[in-house]
Amino acid sequence: MAIKAVFFDIDGTLLNDRKHVQKSTQDAIANMKKQGIFVGVATGRGPAFVAPFMENLGLDFAITYNGQYIFTRDRVLYQNQLPKSTVYRVIKYASEQKREISLGTSSGLVGSNIINMGTSRFGQWISRIIPKRWTKAVTRSFKHIVRRVKPQSLNSLMTIMRQPIFQIVLVATKEQSDIIAEKFPHLTITRSSPYSADLISKGMSKIKGVLYVAREFDVEIEEIMAFGDSDNDLEMLSGVGISVAMGNATEQVKTIADYTTASNNNDGISQALAHFGVIHQKTNRIFSSSDDNFNKVKDFHQLMDGKTCEIPRIYDIVEGGHRSAFKVEEIVEFLYATSNGDKEEFAQALARLHKAVDKAAEKVLSKPHPQTPLVGQVDALIDLLYLTYGSFVLMGVDPKPFFDTVHEANIGKIFPDGKAHFDPETHKILKPDDWEERFAPEPAIKRELDRQIQKSLQHRK
Repeated sequence: MAIKAVFFDIDGTLLNDRKHVQKSTQDAIANMKKQGIFVGVATGRGPAFVAPFMENLGLDFAITYNGQYIFTRDRVLYQNQLPKSTVYRVIKYASEQKREISLGTSSGLVGSNIINMGTSRFGQWISRIIPKRWTKAVTRSFKHIVRRVKPQSLNSLMTIMRQPIFQIVLVATKEQSDIIAEKFPHLTITRSSPYSADLISKGMSKIKGVLYVAREFDVEIEEIMAFGDSDNDLEMLSGVGISVAMGNATEQVKTIADYTTASNNNDGISQALAHFGVIHQKTNRIFSSSDDNFNKVKDFHQLMDGKTCEIPRIYDIVEGGHRSAFKVEEIVEFLYATSNGDKEEFAQALARLHKAVDKAAEKVLSKPHPQTPLVGQVDALIDLLYLTYGSFVLMGVDPKPFFDTVHEANIGKIFPDGKAHFDPETHKILKPDDWEERFAPEPAIKRELDRQIQKSLQHRK
């Protein structure tokens, strides 16, 4: 399963607590873009807030207002306005309950000073350091302080609602949100802050937005990776191929995620992407190649063996024999696939292979080899690599997506404790119980082959 698209929540995920995108995250996004991986955000924030990140980070798409408004850098893909009657009823309810309210338009969230403060850098920082048990008291205090300065205007809200409204935000605790949900059963209530509730169309969510984008960009849901930290990310994280909880996420988010990474202040995004083999994370301890595929395989061996070789060396005859045996096994599998399961044809192909091995041995033994063993080994291996690329060229197949699929399947053999487990007798690497279901490469290989075939047929029309 190769990852084709990655989605980030914004607050507490893409942004650190200072509301900056960490350098490691910027580098990771650039790396993914270079590989052709789609990158976007899925957030409760509005499109105006997200637009600068789209431009600065080169993001492909944004799911905003929890799935209500989806756009790319050059067009709106989807928008789902709330009915005016619904917006009016919620405004009236908020006024009667003396509850602060903001309306989400395409140009931003407008209305409540309290909500504006809560979604500001200062407000977001405060919400992270104040214990959850103080939520009610803090909400009540903020409400009195801000409304003394400038009470919310009902007439102003009525004017705002003439515009298309995609989301409504109310100041509310978790308990108050449950009451609002009962009052407005035709709306979905979600939360990304302990102090407010987001009201959107019934049945809408971030995952619905992700599914819409996946269809538009021809990506399978299993090929999507998502990051989040809040309860409004739960459905999205439960629905994608690989889900990552930030280290600062709620306990519920950590429970349902496939993996919990470091926090939004400690390079959590880049660490998780490297963990799943989506990117190669450079360190000062090991050399990196200009060949990113090599770097990914090196990451795999670092995880499996706990170390990698940093100085060129030769294989001894035993280890060299093991490495050759791995390659022979794949050649035999290739011949079996070529025989289409016909045992007689397969046996004949194996006989020809044995003859080819004998002939190659005679050829090698018949000529001098003045080069050192290291030069000879590298020369043979690079010829194998070149011949493998040539085989793909002659098949008309782009190997990069398949390499990524196999690499991520191998990375998937890492157990939840972050280590590889080996059979005590055979010393073969063991697979986690859910490996076949989540990482077996054959279904993804078939999907990608179908995609490449369809693409080539379209080009020939």
